[in-house]
Amino acid sequence: MYEFLQYQVRDVMTPSPVTTKPGAPVRELEAIFEQHDFNGIPMIDEDGNLLGMVTKFDLLKAFIFRPSSIIPHYDEIMEQPAERVMTREPVTVSPELPLSRLLEKLVEMRIKSFPVVEGERLVGIIAREDILKALRRATGRHQT
Repeated sequence: MYEFLQYQVRDVMTPSPVTTKPGAPVRELEAIFEQHDFNGIPMIDEDGNLLGMVTKFDLLKAFIFRPSSIIPHYDEIMEQPAERVMTREPVTVSPELPLSRLLEKLVEMRIKSFPVVEGERLVGIIAREDILKALRRATGRHQT
């Protein structure tokens, strides 16, 4: 377990994660979620700067209707731009953050994944699965 205390986010994050642009249709997000079992998809600009995140929960926002509104056709909903449902200014972490601190943040905030940024630039993503792998790796090296 002591080895785990030495790990930083950069040691276990997924570098260069799958991303999309804010103008991408919701349909594209759904396809990415279906193809991969991601917790969230970072939204970036042309320079790789993080603009927001879309989670599966955010995707469901596209289907919220008010009683007084006209319910659009499914295809219209799926063609909406991702920026209409994305979480702007998501909680981010630094690559230098110790995993032990990230673990506390993850449990406290009940978030499944965090974008990893240096300045504004997206450099990776880290999910709870990555932390579990790091825990197994750290404890497995000390077993005899």
